[in-house]
Amino acid sequence: MNAIDNTHNPALRSWVETANEPASDFPVQNLPFGRFKVEDDPEWRIGVAIGDQVLDLRAAGLIHFSDMNRLIRLKPETRRELRAQISAGLAAGSPQQDRWSRHLHPQGAVELGLPCDIRDYTDFYVGIHHATAVGKLFRPDNPLLPNYKWVPIGYHGRASTIQPSGHSFHRPLGQIKGPDTDAPMLAPTKRLDLELELGYVIGRPNAMGHPIPLAEAEDHVFGVTLFNDWSARDFQAWEYQPLGPFLSKNFASTLSPWMVTLEALAPFRQALQRPAGDPPPLPYLRAEASERAGAFDIDLDVLLQTARMRAEGHEPEVISRSNAAQAAYWSLAQLVTHHTVNGCALSAGDLFGSGTLSGPKPEQAGSLLELTVGGKQAITLGNGERRTFLEDGDSITLRGRCTRTGFQSIGFGECTATVLPPLGAI
Repeated sequence: MNAIDNTHNPALRSWVETANEPASDFPVQNLPFGRFKVEDDPEWRIGVAIGDQVLDLRAAGLIHFSDMNRLIRLKPETRRELRAQISAGLAAGSPQQDRWSRHLHPQGAVELGLPCDIRDYTDFYVGIHHATAVGKLFRPDNPLLPNYKWVPIGYHGRASTIQPSGHSFHRPLGQIKGPDTDAPMLAPTKRLDLELELGYVIGRPNAMGHPIPLAEAEDHVFGVTLFNDWSARDFQAWEYQPLGPFLSKNFASTLSPWMVTLEALAPFRQALQRPAGDPPPLPYLRAEASERAGAFDIDLDVLLQTARMRAEGHEPEVISRSNAAQAAYWSLAQLVTHHTVNGCALSAGDLFGSGTLSGPKPEQAGSLLELTVGGKQAITLGNGERRTFLEDGDSITLRGRCTRTGFQSIGFGECTATVLPPLGAI
């Protein structure tokens, strides 16, 4: 677990004035990493978000390379040293202000991309309230399958269709079979859904055949992002047996541009909320530190903006509010250890999706499948529009923020994408 140090001091202020605004996601206590391009330069640069600016780390002399997947492989102690150096240089009164100010770029004037090159992608299912709510739709008397409380459930997804925030995607085609038809048909999905997730970016790899012990698991994780794992629920219902999701999940996923480091999240850890009476994890997944501080206290919002709302000048509307700590049944460290216990090798840039992080209350659902009870109860927006699932032109934005008394609040920026009409049948 990461220690709290002077970089978390709530009294710290930055010479970048927008970082000192109370609502800023990126105060000097945060310092998330991402990649950006400037006009007329095709190369990705490594940056740190500070207020509404991004600091070019190589130009500022903090690193001598531009490969983010190299940076995220740094040893934990080296990462902490770099964070301390950036924090001191961006703090008010720093002698670096004059030189570093020449290497700041307004975030609104640069292109933000995926925070690193995504090597591989595994989606987990740690949200117990989501798993229970979805299970009730299909198995009212037995919503959770017997393995759920023993093993972190996951499946391997498709890295090639993970997109950075701000990119749109077309409504996918796939096979759909209704309960009253004899054969499936190829058609655009009619039940397009969002999934409110966190993304965990692997930094340090392990060798094939060498599992990562629980006590060392977080040393292999660089940072946390927002993640929307778009889902075609009608494809999913037809295809998921016997091998699980396929075309219902691999057409698009959206990742926010900033990796909030585990060091920045140190003040916002809390105990996992495993209910009394549940079976204890097997010994390889059990450690006091993981149980005591294995959850991240991150408030999460889902916002929807329809095409009509945009045309009429209406801002996106919050349709769900959740919290990662209330949702997660398994810790990040447990995911890393379980993923490698069979000898699986992780690579720098691998992405873990948390699975949908729904809260215990119906209005805290992280998917429309839950919010609308499988499409049976439409939600009504402020302008009178109704939704069971997403329509063409709808935009979804995810936001995340950490707040705790005695510490400076930090955020994750936004994770946004818009649904475009289908391209047509083949």
